Amino acid sequence: MPTLTIKNVPEELYVRLKKYAEINRRSLNSEVIMCIERAIYSHRVQPEEYLARARRLRKKTVGYPISDDDFSAVKAAGRL
Repeated sequence: MPTLTIKNVPEELYVRLKKYAEINRRSLNSEVIMCIERAIYSHRVQPEEYLARARRLRKKTVGYPISDDDFSAVKAAGRL
């Protein structure tokens, strides 16, 4: 497996990476690999795709109207 050396890492970035590695119970090396993978493999959703998905969801839920009061009550109940 290839090895990568990163030089001149800003102190603040190093501290944050180390903190996140601890939070995620990973080594610093594993955390850096995860960050790189997220950056490389993530994709942006095109606005047209996002809108089409929202429209499909609206069609599925059109027969189930929920008022703001209903929504607030259910939301509050979930926080008990």
